[in-house]
Amino acid sequence: MNNILEMRSITKTFPGVKALQDVTLEVERGEIHAICGENGAGKSTLMKVLSGVYPHGSYEGDIVFEGEHLRIGSINDSEAKGIVIIHQELALVPYLSVAENIFLGNEQRGRGGLVDWNKTNAEAVKLLARVGLTELPVTPVGTLGVGKQQLIEIAKALSKEVKLLILDEPTAALNDQDSEHLLDLLRHLKGQGITSIMISHKLNEIAEIADRTTIIRDGRTIETIDMSLPTSTQDRIIKGMVGRDLEHRYPERTPAIGAEVLRVEDWSVNHPTQVGRVVVENASFTVRAGEVVGIAGLMGAGRTELAMSVFGRSYGRDIKGRVYKNGTEITIRSVSEAIAHGLAYVSEDRKKYGLNLIEDVKRNISAAGLHKMSKRGWVNGNEELKVAEEYRASMNIKTPSVAAIVGKLSGGNQQKVVLSKWIFTDADVLILDEPTRGIDVGAKYEIYTIINRLVAAGKAVVVISSELPELLGTCDRIYTLAFGRMTGVLPVAEATQENLMELMTKEKEQVQ
Repeated sequence: MNNILEMRSITKTFPGVKALQDVTLEVERGEIHAICGENGAGKSTLMKVLSGVYPHGSYEGDIVFEGEHLRIGSINDSEAKGIVIIHQELALVPYLSVAENIFLGNEQRGRGGLVDWNKTNAEAVKLLARVGLTELPVTPVGTLGVGKQQLIEIAKALSKEVKLLILDEPTAALNDQDSEHLLDLLRHLKGQGITSIMISHKLNEIAEIADRTTIIRDGRTIETIDMSLPTSTQDRIIKGMVGRDLEHRYPERTPAIGAEVLRVEDWSVNHPTQVGRVVVENASFTVRAGEVVGIAGLMGAGRTELAMSVFGRSYGRDIKGRVYKNGTEITIRSVSEAIAHGLAYVSEDRKKYGLNLIEDVKRNISAAGLHKMSKRGWVNGNEELKVAEEYRASMNIKTPSVAAIVGKLSGGNQQKVVLSKWIFTDADVLILDEPTRGIDVGAKYEIYTIINRLVAAGKAVVVISSELPELLGTCDRIYTLAFGRMTGVLPVAEATQENLMELMTKEKEQVQ
């Protein structure tokens, strides 16, 4: 075995929490090594130990890289050895150019120590070519999509003569096409002798690209699987991650669908800054009590724009159309009016729109429903604490206290805090935009169970998702959206990934 990396008996403790306990990881030279585990299992913590985010002395255990025992004190130390990490939250400066971002902190200097811009741009062009980009090096990074930004992060790593590339959820925010391009790039880099470690919740991608997979559960190494073996199935990985078989990835539900709760008719939305650009055109949909309705569409189809514009006109301009609640037309001009009419919206970007990351769990859960625990403008702190504790228990939010800062929770637990916030408002209609993005299969199952509880209580739920199996496994009906227009609606019994994709890729007549 030709190991480039060995992490031996790594133990990392935070106040009150043992994040890693005696974790061992071996990575062979030139392989693509996947790391799997539930949110909070310790995957990212282990990689932060390796990359110097948590320096030597703050953990127990040994790191051996290329036969040398390392004592990494900072990210600069790890990069000097050829270990480069790309975090899930990209570390690019949107207002700087592509070339400036690639060489930020690693400037190409000429005479007198000044930056040699000709050399900087020329080297950037070479690195961009290696990752399959043709953008000019002077292009502002903020004008590029997230898929290209991810590739620029890899180009930045290549500029540091990377030997071991660590990618934390690299495809979490990418569409299928961008994800496939990134996986192809990792294969290409493997051919050049670069070793990669990839943390991912997308088991289909791991099965497609990984040579071996290490499973971590509750801060411990469970096993390392050779992915070339026929027994190395997604079900086996899931069992290792959650400690049990998930015979059904989607909990069973017997629909009890009632009367129509929400109807949106002929809804059109223009882009907020690009005059004349129609983002949603004459879209119509309905959802009934006890029903889960899905909205499927490719990236850019207008799914989020539709949801946000309906929810208090929080996106777009020149919005036209009608909204009916329980058969009566209503006017929703703001988020507060949407809440007053019994609507809730869980954003696809929980960190930007769903949570106050520097506040505690308690304040986040109560944020949208303060009116329910206020009198004469004063919030009843005891009631706020009681409500937060109730949701911590009922939603199985893994946190030592409701006073814990939300930004320090795992992605799955953050998502459950967002759902708690909106469930507490007692909304009749909940619009869930990518409710399981970036969370593991165990946490996904819990989210699906919560959705089932909501519709069993008579709520109407709209689920927007990029994962067609998720829509097929959770919904009663599925609408398809393409180029801002509704192109079809199918009962789940008649829907398949193939016929949904056909509707998602071409324009058809509006459906009611």
